[in-house]
Amino acid sequence: MKKSIFIACDTNKVSSVKKIIASTQTNKLDIGYKFGLEFFYSRDGRQFISKLKRKKIFLDLKLNDIPATCSKAIKALSDLRNINYVTLHANSGEETVKAVIKTAKKINPKLKILLVTILTSISNKSIRKIGHTKSIIELVKKQASMAKACGCHGIVCAGSDLEHVKKIFKGEIITPGIRLKGDSAGDQIRIMSPKEAFKKGSTGLVLGRSIIKGNIKKNISRLIKELN
Repeated sequence: MKKSIFIACDTNKVSSVKKIIASTQTNKLDIGYKFGLEFFYSRDGRQFISKLKRKKIFLDLKLNDIPATCSKAIKALSDLRNINYVTLHANSGEETVKAVIKTAKKINPKLKILLVTILTSISNKSIRKIGHTKSIIELVKKQASMAKACGCHGIVCAGSDLEHVKKIFKGEIITPGIRLKGDSAGDQIRIMSPKEAFKKGSTGLVLGRSIIKGNIKKNISRLIKELN
């Protein structure tokens, strides 16, 4: 399975995304682009994504609702034939996950559904405040088992959970919260270096701030150096 790098286009400006894409072109990495709620909800974001060609596109919507609503949301994306991945949150439950996968197969057989586990900004302390009595690792293992049972194409999980997920789930495993050496963690708690995440079993990494803040071309060079 080829290892991928997804650059998080965390902005609401098309001009900024164009700069990110132009500055991250390299034949040394398998690069795709992740678009989250900020860009997708922006005035021109959806239209821009629809016109992107020959790029690997990761639409990070983290759908989290009842089965009918999430299925209709997937149907509403049927015109975006160039999308490779869409994320669905594990909190939506097994029925929603199955419904979304069934709908995705109908509208676009090439569309891959990724199940999002516990966010990288959440700690065991904050998970208890939500009301969970199990640890993050225990929850993620349950979610990985659900992803496997429901037929998800992949899982999105923190680097700290990789070793446990890898034992359960054999599909694609995408890891956010990746930081280059010396970069600030920001609002992320469970972070990891790119080299360590690949070593622990990730098949794809999501890098946002470590790449798009500052000199993008230099940051890409830093990433290539760290991976080597």
